[in-house]
Amino acid sequence: MFEFDSTPTASVSPLARFEALACALESCRPCPLDDSHVAALEAVTTPVMVHDGERTVFANAAMLRLLGHSLDELRRLPHYAWVSDESVEPVRLYGERTLAATEIPPALECHALTASGSVRHLEVAARRVALPMGPVAVVCCLDLSDMQHVQTSLFEVGRVLHQILDSSPIAIFVIDQFHRVTHWNDNCAQLTGQSAQRMVGSTEAWRAFGSEPRPLLVDLIVDGSIEAEGAALYGAAMRPSPLAPGAYELEDFFPQFGAQGRRVFCTAAPLYDTQGKIVGAIETLMDVTRRHEAEAEIKRHEQELEQLVAARTDQLRSSLSDLDAFLENSPVGILCTQERRILRHNRRFMQLFGVDPAHPKEGLTKHFQLNGEAYQAVRKASAEAFARRQSLMYEAELKTNAGEARWVQTIVYPSRPGQADSPIWWLLQDHTEMMNAQRDLIQNYQQIQQAKAKLEEAQNQLLQSEKMASIGQLAAGVAHEINNPVGFVASNLSTLGRYVESLLELSNLYEAVDLKTVAPPLSAQIQQARAKEDIEFIREDLPVLIKESGEGLTRVKKIVQDLKDFSRVDQSDWQEADLNQGLQSTLNMVWHDIRYKVEVVREFGNLPPVRCLAAQLNQVFMNLIVNAAHAIKEKGILTLRTRHDGDQVCVSVQDNGCGMSPDVMKRIFDPFYTTKPVGQGTGLGLSVSFSIVNKHGGRLEVQSEPGVGTTFEVWLPLNGGGEAPAE
Repeated sequence: MFEFDSTPTASVSPLARFEALACALESCRPCPLDDSHVAALEAVTTPVMVHDGERTVFANAAMLRLLGHSLDELRRLPHYAWVSDESVEPVRLYGERTLAATEIPPALECHALTASGSVRHLEVAARRVALPMGPVAVVCCLDLSDMQHVQTSLFEVGRVLHQILDSSPIAIFVIDQFHRVTHWNDNCAQLTGQSAQRMVGSTEAWRAFGSEPRPLLVDLIVDGSIEAEGAALYGAAMRPSPLAPGAYELEDFFPQFGAQGRRVFCTAAPLYDTQGKIVGAIETLMDVTRRHEAEAEIKRHEQELEQLVAARTDQLRSSLSDLDAFLENSPVGILCTQERRILRHNRRFMQLFGVDPAHPKEGLTKHFQLNGEAYQAVRKASAEAFARRQSLMYEAELKTNAGEARWVQTIVYPSRPGQADSPIWWLLQDHTEMMNAQRDLIQNYQQIQQAKAKLEEAQNQLLQSEKMASIGQLAAGVAHEINNPVGFVASNLSTLGRYVESLLELSNLYEAVDLKTVAPPLSAQIQQARAKEDIEFIREDLPVLIKESGEGLTRVKKIVQDLKDFSRVDQSDWQEADLNQGLQSTLNMVWHDIRYKVEVVREFGNLPPVRCLAAQLNQVFMNLIVNAAHAIKEKGILTLRTRHDGDQVCVSVQDNGCGMSPDVMKRIFDPFYTTKPVGQGTGLGLSVSFSIVNKHGGRLEVQSEPGVGTTFEVWLPLNGGGEAPAE
C-alpha cells in the first residue's frame, strides 16, 4: 500500500505502497532507542512516534491505539504512511524540516487513517533528538477530532440560536456581563428605530429607550441590583415575572417609539454559565399598544352599554307596565302555567270560564280540563310542535264553571323553547258562536247539496225522458212514413205476383204452339228472341225474386214494429207490458252494434204481464246490454235471463267481460261517474237506470269479479210502483 522511495508523491496508489512494504521488510534495521528511552515514551499518555526520516522507529501504546496498527506494521512502513493522501506530502516535508532544522518547527494539523478506516483529525508537533546512531524526530500527536466535533456542534447551536432570535416575531436584545449589546434582532430595530449595526457592541442600550441615562431591566439583572434599585427606578410597574426564575417584567409607554409613541411590555431574564454565574441578560419587548387601545375601547363600550342597559331597563319597566295593562284588558283569555302551576291569568280568562277571581286555581283545576283521549292527542301534538320550536293551535270543547259547554280556540307556546320546565302561555278565544254558525252553515250546505243532487237527478231523468220521447216520436214518425210506402209496395208486389203468374201461364201456352205453323219470318223472330232473353231462366227466377222482395218487406215491417215497441210512444203511461218482448225489442235495436263481439244466450222464462212504464224499462235494458258489450274486450258471451219469483220478476244481464273492482262498484250508480275514456261515456246510464228501477218500486243489484264478469239483476214488482193512470 505504501511507497518507500525518498521522494514520495502526494498521492500513492495501494499497489505502490504494497511494493514499498515489501522493500521495508527486506531492509529492517535494529531500533536506535534503548530501553530507558522506550520506557519513558511508554509512560506518556499522549500518542508518540519516532522516525529517522525514512521509517518509523518506535510508537508508544497510545499511538498504536490511535492508529490501530502494531509496532511491527508501522516499522515496515514509511513514517508518513499512516496519514491520508492529502496529508502525505505535508507530513513528509514536516519530518524533513524537523531533522534538518536547528529551530523548533510549528505544529502541523493532518488527517490520520486508522486501521478500521476512520479518519482522525490530529495536531502533530515534532522535535529533533540526536542519538548515537543518528538524529531522529520525536512526533507527539494530539487528537482534535472530538474537540472539532464539539466546536462544530457549538457553532451549529449558536447559529440556530442566532436564527431563532432573528426570526422571532418578538423584539429581543441581549447584553453580556459587561453591559455590551451582543444581539439586537430585526423586530427590536423596527420597534425602537435603532439598527443592529448601531447597537451591537454598544454599552449604552438605554439610548434606544429614552434621552436620559437610566439602567434597563437587563442592566439591573447583570449588576444584581434589580431588587434594590428596581422599585426606585420603575415603581410598582416592575414585578417578578412568573415565566422564569430571576426574570422581571414591566409595562411602560415610550414616546420616542414611532410617530405617536408605543406602549411596550418588557420581560428580562438572566443568562447563566455552567457554574451558575450571570454572564448576561436577555430582554423581550412586546408592543401592546393595540391591546391597550382595545381595552380602552372595551371600557368605553362597557360604559355605553351600562348607560344603554339603564335606559333599556326603564323602557322595559314601561313596556312591562303596558304589557300588564294589555293582558288585563285583552279580549282574549290569557293564562301562563309552569309544571301545572298557574303563574298568571287575565280578566278575560276569568270571564270566559266563569271562574271566581278569589279562587282561580280551583276553577281552573275543576273545569279547564280535556277528556283522556283529547288530552293525549293535544299533549302529543304540543310535544311535536315544541320540538320544532313552533306554537300549537287547536280547538276543543271546554266547560265553564257553571257547566256550560264552550267551543274554545287555543294557541299554546313555550316562552323558552327547548327547556323542559319552560313556562307555557295559553291564548284562549271563545268561538262558540262561530262554531254554532259554522254548524248551521254546514247543515244548510248539506241540505243544499242534497237538493242539488235531487235536482240534478231529476234533470238527468228529464233529459233522458225527453231524449227518449224525442227518439220515440222520431221513431214513430219514421215508422209512419216507412209504413205508407211499404204498404203500397207490398200491395203492388202482390198484384205484380199475380200478373207474373198469368204471363207465365200465357208464355207456357205460346210455347206449346208449333212454330212450323207460323209464318217463317215470325217463326225466325220468335226463335231469335227466345235465344236472346233466356226465357227459361226468367221463368224460373222471376217467382223467386218476387218471393224474396216480399220477405224483405216483411223484415222492414218487423224493424219498424221493434222500433215502435222500444219507444212505446203510444204507451207512455203506466200499463201492463210483456218484459220478454221489450227485452227482445231492445236487443234487436242494439244488435248491429254488438253482434260482432258477443254471442247472445237467451234464457227467457214465462213472465206474467208487469205494470210499468215500458219505454223507460227498455231504456234500462239497453243501458245494461250496451255496458255488458263494452265490458267484453274481444269476443264473449252475453246471457239474458228472465224469471218469475212470487209477486215480482227478475231480468238478468250477465257478461264474461273484465269485471269491476270493489272501489268501482261503490260508485257506478253515482251521476257522471264513468270508467270509459273521455268522450265515450256520460256517466249517466246506470244512474238513470237506478232511478227508473227505483221509481218502479224495484231494485237494481250487481255482482262482479275482476277478470270473471258482471251480472246485473233488475227486480220489479208485478203491480208496479207508480199510481194507477187516470181513466
